[in-house]
Amino acid sequence: MVNSGGMDTTDLTIWWEEDGEKLDFSMEVSNITSVTAFVLLGLSNNPQIQELLFGLFLVIYILTLTGNLMLLLVISTDSHLHTPMYFFLSHLSFLDALYSSSIVPKLLENLLSKWKTISLIECFTQISLVIFSGATEACLLSVMAYDRFQAVCHPLLYVVAMNRKVCTGLVGACWAIGMGTSLINALLLAQQYFCGPNLIHSFACEFPPMLLLTCSDPYSSIVCILTTMVVLGLGTLLLLLGSYGRIIMTALGINSAKGRSKIFSTCSSHFLVITIFYGSGFFRYMTPASGSVLEQVLSVQYSVVTPLLNPLIYSLKNQEVKAALRRMLARKSRLAF
Repeated sequence: MVNSGGMDTTDLTIWWEEDGEKLDFSMEVSNITSVTAFVLLGLSNNPQIQELLFGLFLVIYILTLTGNLMLLLVISTDSHLHTPMYFFLSHLSFLDALYSSSIVPKLLENLLSKWKTISLIECFTQISLVIFSGATEACLLSVMAYDRFQAVCHPLLYVVAMNRKVCTGLVGACWAIGMGTSLINALLLAQQYFCGPNLIHSFACEFPPMLLLTCSDPYSSIVCILTTMVVLGLGTLLLLLGSYGRIIMTALGINSAKGRSKIFSTCSSHFLVITIFYGSGFFRYMTPASGSVLEQVLSVQYSVVTPLLNPLIYSLKNQEVKAALRRMLARKSRLAF
């Protein structure tokens, strides 16, 4: 539990008590105590369940890294995949690996640790990486939809419209928007003052639970994160809907059933990734920060499971990726002998 001793402004101490032991997470700053670490209440306090979750999340994390890094390797080494779509996909795989690595290692550590703590610096770093990867991925998914729109609706001009310079510029813009969004929100959050309590009802540092703990006025941070969600969320979603609306209209205008099937097959993997990303993100961030079971399940799905699904979807549903994997394995086997 969290308690405070000496409720005057000169002696305020925030600590976590378990089994009769106390752990101090405070320091004196101008006669006012400032929280220096937070306690992540996590998913369960049951040791058996924690061990089970550790094994499950460790397997998921290894598969996530393996899948995304394998996809990066295949795209970089196979000349057949040196196209705009796979260029964007390689950046998406890197972002998924980064996002998972910003959440899961600390989660695994806390599942085996008695003190489920995270320092203030670690917490801000985790939040910054989550915002960066989420914002960049939202922009990148819109760029990938635009790429599919050009390929389907303007096939004769596709090579010109999506040349290397354009693709590099679009990816650079995605990264710049992600970095800018993360920097602005992190700086505003860093200006907030945390004096206790220091309990986060989640397994990771996230923006909504953190704002509930601030002792100062969080108005600027709330306005900034809501603006980010509206501008980036709705903006990229409108670009996605516009691109896929044109793709569907073009497909329906083709008389050949084989031609329509080819278009939908080409876009199905990306459309499924978009649905999972925006669907899980919407339900996660539209749920009040209450620490409920539903909120925890949505957080796990969005933070742990989704980065694993993307490489699986592109590997299992994409014939070109599967063919490239077979070619790479064949080269490896020849070299082995």
